[in-house]
Amino acid sequence: MFERFTKDARAVVLGAVGHAERTHAREVTEEHLLLSLLDRRASRASFALAALGLTETDRRDSVERALAEARRRGGLSRADVDALSDLGINLSEIVSRVEEAHGVGALESDRKGARSGWGLRSGHRPFTRDAKDVLTRSLRTAHAHRDRHIGDEHLLLALTVRPGVPAEVLADHGVTHEALERVLYGAGEAQAG
Repeated sequence: MFERFTKDARAVVLGAVGHAERTHAREVTEEHLLLSLLDRRASRASFALAALGLTETDRRDSVERALAEARRRGGLSRADVDALSDLGINLSEIVSRVEEAHGVGALESDRKGARSGWGLRSGHRPFTRDAKDVLTRSLRTAHAHRDRHIGDEHLLLALTVRPGVPAEVLADHGVTHEALERVLYGAGEAQAG
């Protein structure tokens, strides 16, 4: 499948690996893919993000803060937090107690394996199942649009259709699947070219 990726899509994947390395994560996640997409310039995905107002520095910082807050909650989305709340479980209180006992960021499980060197001796960082699913969905998205290659815009579209923190954070910042479809493929409107 990787041979069908455009230069921009390959750069996103390699950038995601770079983000994982810089944060000492043992695996490449959907979040790393999103951060790498936000780094891109002069690509279809960057055009779409700019059209939806997400390339402004303060909005990007807001996305990074939202992702960090989700990591602090152990990677749980707001939907997960709401479901726990419906059961009478106050996640904020639990996170505070855990951090009191074990330090800030104690629920960020991804970093613990990196400290012990798990899986990093070869320098290879595997992709999580969810990140692999984004790559697979990008292929389906390209196919659905009858595009011959998988571009970074297909990766971005794939992130918006998977339930979870990256899609939630993007939607909170006005980047939904529908909005991206309109910007990238909308009839009679400005389109990424």
